[in-house]
Amino acid sequence: MDVSQYLDVFIDESKEHLQNLNTQILDLEQEPGNMDTINEIFRAAHTLKGMAGTMGYKRMQNLTHNMENVFSEVRNGEAKVNAAIVDVLFQCLDALDEYVSNIQATGDEGDNDNENLIKVFNDFLEGKSSEGEAAKEEKSEAKEAEPEKAAPETEAAGSSDEDASWKNIKFAESQLVVMKEAVKEGKKVIGLTVTVQESCILKAARAFLVYKAVEELGEIIVSNPSAQDIEDEKFDLEFSLIVISDSDIDALKNAATNVSEIEKAVGGYVVLDGAPAEEKTEEKPAIEPDNKPAVVADKKPSAVDSGANTAAANKTADKKKPVVNRTVRVDIEKLDDLMNLVSELIIAKNSLVSAATTKGASTNNVNEQIEYLESVTTNLHESVMKVRMVPIESVVNKFPRMIRDLQKKLGKKMELYMSGEETELDRTVVDEIGDPLMHLLRNSADHGIEDDVNLRKERGKPEAGSIWLDAYQDGNNVVIEVRDDGNGIDVAAVRNKAIERGTITEEQAASMSDPEIINLLFLPSFSTAKQVSDISGRGVGLDVVKSKIESLSGEVDVKSVYGEGSKWTIRLPLTLAIIQSLMVVIGGEKYAIPLGNIQTIESIVPDEIRTVQQKEVINLRGSVIPIIRLNEVLGCESTRKPEEDYIVVVVKKGDVQAGLVIDELTGQQEIVIKSLGKYINKSKVISGATILGDGEVALIIDPNALI
Repeated sequence: MDVSQYLDVFIDESKEHLQNLNTQILDLEQEPGNMDTINEIFRAAHTLKGMAGTMGYKRMQNLTHNMENVFSEVRNGEAKVNAAIVDVLFQCLDALDEYVSNIQATGDEGDNDNENLIKVFNDFLEGKSSEGEAAKEEKSEAKEAEPEKAAPETEAAGSSDEDASWKNIKFAESQLVVMKEAVKEGKKVIGLTVTVQESCILKAARAFLVYKAVEELGEIIVSNPSAQDIEDEKFDLEFSLIVISDSDIDALKNAATNVSEIEKAVGGYVVLDGAPAEEKTEEKPAIEPDNKPAVVADKKPSAVDSGANTAAANKTADKKKPVVNRTVRVDIEKLDDLMNLVSELIIAKNSLVSAATTKGASTNNVNEQIEYLESVTTNLHESVMKVRMVPIESVVNKFPRMIRDLQKKLGKKMELYMSGEETELDRTVVDEIGDPLMHLLRNSADHGIEDDVNLRKERGKPEAGSIWLDAYQDGNNVVIEVRDDGNGIDVAAVRNKAIERGTITEEQAASMSDPEIINLLFLPSFSTAKQVSDISGRGVGLDVVKSKIESLSGEVDVKSVYGEGSKWTIRLPLTLAIIQSLMVVIGGEKYAIPLGNIQTIESIVPDEIRTVQQKEVINLRGSVIPIIRLNEVLGCESTRKPEEDYIVVVVKKGDVQAGLVIDELTGQQEIVIKSLGKYINKSKVISGATILGDGEVALIIDPNALI
């Protein structure tokens, strides 16, 4: 059975289970005796073990098996959770995450057995943990590698073979020749009947694991039923194999019963006419050839082929590496809505075609059908956007663990409070905001929260610092705020560091406002940390945040009060695929400006433009706003006469405004954003392009890059 088709699902579900385990173990650290949490961790570990085993990732399966053993004892009241074992559990989750990352990157889990973690788990069960758990003899069962399989294995070894189904297999002449040649070479021909537990849900997966285990000891030449039928689960609870092997019957039985949810395995040596029988074999009737040949082994699943076939399968698997984050889980009701809208779209198309081809059809009739089509496409767009939307919960759920680790590493007491995890964003945006948010949270933990507890008390703050992560929807945007009640930004220290690095001169520093000084923190390699650590100090972080957020057509802003704390605000568009835009003309060419950035559109008399510090500005209702002539930025000649009034589109980025001077307005339009890719990557002013209704291409201007 080829399981490569399930690789993407395996990776997605493994990540979900690991995130669930992270959350549950954090809860367990606070309430070690909470049985609901303990049971949930046990179930998640058991599920992960089964998934890894089904996919053939033995190292991952072994580690989760040992983790499951620990919680099995904890569930039974035979062991208690302590601080030391919680730390090891988190290390175990990191190791499992490493396995999943390796699988995602290469299709292989790697060669790290994590024996040190398994040893700690075993020591814990044996009573050798740092807490000194009592009575080693009460935990001696935990030494067994697969304790739950002991009973089935014993049963299989002593099972009666009188009614084994493998005896009923009929062979073709060619199969008999192969088996006789094997016996002449000193090999054994063994029949094996394997029974799957009645409660097993994935019978085909368990059969596949048996195939793999048995093939490590020999070559399967016959399968009954066929491998394809087994893969399609077209069998009851048992299947039979004929194996050529150097191993004995017990070894093959043990290999089969060591697979989870296998009830038993019975077998015997096949006695062939004209070939010497195995010395240890009880006398059995010779098996004669039959006109109904059994299924030949070359039809068994390609994933378990031996020798050269295995190498070929590996090459194929390499070519089918999973693509990162390409899946979205969709509510069935959303799919129903999509299906209904597509049906409406087809009806609208047919009506429009009919109206256009019917003789004597009125213009009003055609216009009605166009309006109907427009209504359907708008609804279809909204439904598709909803399908692409996913909660940011998948990103932010990993941060409590990160803050917990930073708390221990930095020696500070701090708490993370989160709200708005259910806020939805386009999947492509959600995939990209993890790193920026991580940098901001690490910045708050390291730079924000004070090192000195006494200083916090003097400022009237609680001993434990607080960090908040809040998300909410604001119109067509999603706002994510990271704030803390820490030290705030020392503007004087930032100013002095900037002068020291030569970023600004003392004269420039004297004329800069506090917000302008704070914005220097977003420059590459800029850091106020006194020493470099593995957490901060290299000047890498805030520049990454800014560039990443702006690449998502978003903006980031910071406000801070020294001694009280800081607030970092990220504003992102709901989706990157389809946006509302203002269509304009500059130098005879059409351009689009996203509506989300636009505040107002003004008509300005040329005499109202003033020059301040060699920059053109206007006074708009008491606010001084800089003017940017887009024809100069784009390198084209304006089509407006100098004496004509200027059309100024006022855009905003955070608290900063600017006026974009254009030649003409053509109206508002919904556009589909197309990436320019590697062909045009030097101009940050252009964020993409769109195809208009008349077939023309219009470039999309990014106001964030202009302000």
